[in-house]
Amino acid sequence: MDLRNEMDRLISEIEYHSERYYTLDAPEISDYEYDMLMQRLKRLEAENPDLVRPDSPTRRVGGRVLEGFEQVRHEFPMESLNDVFDIDEVRAYAQRVAEAVEKPSFVLERKIDGLSVALRYENGIFVQGATRGDGTVGEDITENLRTVRDIPLRLSGDYPPSLTVRGEVYMPRRVLEELNAEREERGEKLLANARNAAAGSLRQLDSGLCAKRRLSVFIFNLQNSAELGLESHSQSLAYLESLGFKVSPDYTVSSDIEEIIKGIERFGREREELAYDTDGAVVKLDSLEGRSQMGSTGKAPRWAVAFKYPPEEKVTKLLDITLQVGRTGVLTPTAELEPVRLAGTTVSRASLHNEDLIKEKNIRIGDLVRVRKAGEIIPEVVGVEKSGGGAEFEMPRCCPSCGEAVIRLEGEAATRCISPECPAQLSRGIEHFASRSAMDIEGLGPALVEALMDSGMVKSPADIYFLEEERVAALENMGKKSASKLLSAIEASKSRELWQLLSGMGIPNVGTATAKALEGAFSDLDAIASASEEDLAAIRDIGGITAKGIRSWFERESSRDFIGRLRLAGVNMTAKALPEGGVFEGLTFVLTGTLENMTRDEASAIIEAKGGRVSSSVSKKTSYVLAGSEAGSKLERALALGVRVIDKEEFLALAEGNLTK
Repeated sequence: MDLRNEMDRLISEIEYHSERYYTLDAPEISDYEYDMLMQRLKRLEAENPDLVRPDSPTRRVGGRVLEGFEQVRHEFPMESLNDVFDIDEVRAYAQRVAEAVEKPSFVLERKIDGLSVALRYENGIFVQGATRGDGTVGEDITENLRTVRDIPLRLSGDYPPSLTVRGEVYMPRRVLEELNAEREERGEKLLANARNAAAGSLRQLDSGLCAKRRLSVFIFNLQNSAELGLESHSQSLAYLESLGFKVSPDYTVSSDIEEIIKGIERFGREREELAYDTDGAVVKLDSLEGRSQMGSTGKAPRWAVAFKYPPEEKVTKLLDITLQVGRTGVLTPTAELEPVRLAGTTVSRASLHNEDLIKEKNIRIGDLVRVRKAGEIIPEVVGVEKSGGGAEFEMPRCCPSCGEAVIRLEGEAATRCISPECPAQLSRGIEHFASRSAMDIEGLGPALVEALMDSGMVKSPADIYFLEEERVAALENMGKKSASKLLSAIEASKSRELWQLLSGMGIPNVGTATAKALEGAFSDLDAIASASEEDLAAIRDIGGITAKGIRSWFERESSRDFIGRLRLAGVNMTAKALPEGGVFEGLTFVLTGTLENMTRDEASAIIEAKGGRVSSSVSKKTSYVLAGSEAGSKLERALALGVRVIDKEEFLALAEGNLTK
C-alpha cells in the first residue's frame, strides 16, 4: 500500500471512530487504540508534509499559535435579531408577516446561548471561519474552529462549489462543569457561564488551548441559499443535514402561529433538561422569497424575531450565611446554598449584599429561598419561598479575618473592618491592584498572591515591584520560567496609564470611571494628591462624599509611603495627554448591558481615543447611552430623561463618522 492510500485509510478509520465516540456516544475501540491510530497518522504527516490533507483529523488537535486575528469582511451580512419579551409581541410579529406575505409558514428554533460564526467551504473543504463581529467585519478564527469536532472539515453528499453557513458555537454544560472542577482544584477563577467560556475559547491565540475546551456547534442558516435554488428555510436545514452538518435541534415548521407559541412555551419548560444552554426561541419566516420581500431594517431582518425568556429563578435551601471581607474592609454576607442548576452553571453560593437587605427580606438560615443570576452572571438571593424558622441574622462585632472590631458609619449600609493589618483586605487589595481593570499584571492571581503573602515577600501591592526572581521561583508550582514570566509582566505594568494606577490603589469609591475623570482633570498623581476637597468635588461625576474619601486617603501616612515605594520602583504617575479634535470630542457616553463581541473596556477605549469621555451615571448632560443585552436601570433612566440610546452597530457607525449625531 502506498503512503497516500495508507494515510487516506487512516483518516477514514479515525473519522469513523470519532463519530462513534463524539456523536453517537457508542465507541467501538479503546481510547488507547484510537490514540495509536492518531499517532500513526501524525507521524506519516510529519514525514510527508506534501501529502497532508486539509481535512485531516490531526488539524482538530490545534497547536498553532497566532500573533493576532485577521479581519474578515463577510460576503453575506450576519444580521442580529430583534428581541421580544411577550407572547403578544410574537403575535404582532406574525400579523406583520401575514400582511406582507400570503399564507406564511414559520420555523421555530431554540436560541442557543453561544457565539455566532460563519463557516466557508470551497469544493467541500472547510477553508475559513469567522466571528460575527459587527455583522459586516469579523475575526478570522479558522484555526480554532478546526478544533470543534462538530464542524465537518470535508462535506459529504452533493455539495456546491462554494458554500457559507452560519452557526452557534457553544460549550456543553457537562464540559463547563468539568473545566470548572479542574480550575477550582487549581485555585483558578471559575468560568462564569457557558457562553462566556465559549467566546473566550474561540479567541485563544493558541488553537491547542481552544481544542482543550471541547466546544460544539449547531448550524442554523445557509447563507447563500438563494444561489442554490432552495425555496424555504426548512428545506435548507434538511439539505445542510445531508451535507454532514449538525443543524438547529428540534426545530418546528407550522403555518399556525398559536402552534409556534406552544412550541416557545415547551422550549422554555425544557431548558434545564438540555445538554446546552438556551436563552430564548427564534421564530423565522420559512419562505426565502417572502424573506426577500420583507427585507431588513439595516441591522435586523423583518422576517424573524427572538423571544427572550425571563431570568431563570430556582428554589433551594439556605444552609448558612458566611462573611467575606473585601479589599475596602466591607463585610459582605454570602448565602451558602444546597447546589442548584441555574442559568448554565451549578450554584452553591450567592450574594446577600448587606445586613439591611437580609432584614428587609427576613432571610434566615434554613429557609427555602429563590435564587437567580443578575445579568445571567452573578447569583443573588431574591427572596424567601418558605421559612425554616431559623434565628434572625446579626452582623458580628469583630472581623472574621483579623478579629478587630468592625464599625458601621451612619448613613451607610456597609459594615467595615478598619484595621490596616487585616489579611483579607490585603490579599484582595493586591489581587485588585494586579487585575485587568487596574495594573493588568498577567499571572498574578489569587493563588500566587496567597503564596507570596505566606512567604512574607509581599505585604503591600508596592512589594510586587521588589520581588526577587530566585525567591519567586522557589515557590511551589512556580519554577524559573514562570517566575521570569511573572517579573516581565510586573515590569510591563510600570508603564500603565495613570487611571489604571488610580483604579488599583484602593482609594474609596475610585473605580475605572472616577479614575479616568481624575486623570482628565490633573496632570499627574502629585497634583491629585495635593488637590483640595473642593477641587475634587468640582470634577464632573465626583461628588462630595467621594471627594472627601479621596482627600482622606491621600492624607494618610501609609498612603504616602505606598506612593513613595511605587515612585522608587519607577511606576508611571503622569497623565496621558487627551486626544483633541476627535469625532467624540465634547460627548459623554454611559455604557450598560453586555455588548456582543466587545467588552466595555474596548468600547471605552474607542470613545476616549476619539476625544469623548465615559461616565458611570446617566444625567441630562449625557450625550449617549450605549446599551447591550441585559441593560438595566441606566437604560431606564436614559429613556426617562430622553437621552439618546444607541446599540453597538450605531456606536461603531458614529465612531467612523457615518451616523448623524
